[in-house]
Amino acid sequence: MKRVPGRWSAPVLLAVLALAAGACSTQVERIEVGEVRDLSGRWNDTDSRLVSEEMVADLLSRPWVEDFRRREGRPPAVIVGEVLNLGHEHINVRTFVLDIERALINSGKVVFVASKTEREELREERRDQELHAREDTRKPMGRELGADFMLKGTINTIFDTEGRRQVRYYQVDLTLIDLADNRKVWLGQKKIKKFVTKPGLRP
Repeated sequence: MKRVPGRWSAPVLLAVLALAAGACSTQVERIEVGEVRDLSGRWNDTDSRLVSEEMVADLLSRPWVEDFRRREGRPPAVIVGEVLNLGHEHINVRTFVLDIERALINSGKVVFVASKTEREELREERRDQELHAREDTRKPMGRELGADFMLKGTINTIFDTEGRRQVRYYQVDLTLIDLADNRKVWLGQKKIKKFVTKPGLRP
């Protein structure tokens, strides 16, 4: 039987199709959670974790903590207020706030108070307990711990682009405010600058 010119045999065709399918399939590689892989140059989980840890370490090393403990005889109660993203890039601010909360709680140097949204949910649960829970297990209203300090902040970005090259600049500013008299007892700032080069780069 003669082979028809210009035609592939079935085994060769199947092999070509298999290679094509393999080239188009999604490749997945599991990596360590703490491993740094900066693919796009944008703000990522590593930036969020490192900035929060460094800023909280500086926050807790300042005199306000011990000053409060000596004055009140207990650790200060802290709550995180708004952290606003004022830059061009979408940043998951909630993840950054959770990183800050975790670093504060795990330090053991402060007491951390639930957020406004969390407090509303807890109050609703206590109202429900008033009606439905056994008296010896009810948690009464009016016994919440008030925060002594609020941590607020902003995230700003500046992008400088020329052709395929771009400098991405991030600045995080956090402020700790005494809720008793509105004094600012700590100002923290962290800057990140990244130089990115890639084809087809757009601002």
